[in-house]
Amino acid sequence: MSVALLERAKLPTAEDLWLMPGNGSRRELVRGVVREMPPAGGEHGEIAGDLYYFLAHHVKSRRLGRVVAAETGFVIAHDPDTVRAPDCAFLSNERAPDRLPKRYGEAIPDLVVEVVSPDDRAEEVSDKVDQWLRAGVRMVWVVHPRTRIVVTHRPDGQARILREGDTLSGDEVVPGFELAVGRLFE
Repeated sequence: MSVALLERAKLPTAEDLWLMPGNGSRRELVRGVVREMPPAGGEHGEIAGDLYYFLAHHVKSRRLGRVVAAETGFVIAHDPDTVRAPDCAFLSNERAPDRLPKRYGEAIPDLVVEVVSPDDRAEEVSDKVDQWLRAGVRMVWVVHPRTRIVVTHRPDGQARILREGDTLSGDEVVPGFELAVGRLFE
């Protein structure tokens, strides 16, 4: 067996991540490397919670699919495994399984929301967005509390900056969803 194959065989898998002690701690698996993440701050948590609330209300009232809250892990790549946990995600009826798994899901969300923390580096956020889009996510919203903007990303490379006076829209991904960007920063 080659050295490269031996090294790959030693990388943690999604299953290994799940079985690690302290399963409730904030961790992601990125290309076979475990990344510990500190707990989110209050501002981050409030914005993520508000977005979950607004999305979940809209999605459930229209029976469009499912919305999951922060730290729900999704396996978005294999060999080496990548398990990412967005701040919020929407899975349409077409993508959501009949029952969500107890462990990390293999279904790819239609929409992923990432709220940028003060210690997040721009290249890490960009890499995360790229991984989501390559996995098949149809839209990623990146919320920047410090600058009070939301950037929407699409698989075709289209990015749109929304400011407080703009409206965040689900377009065809979350039909009918609209939210004034300023409401996220109240």
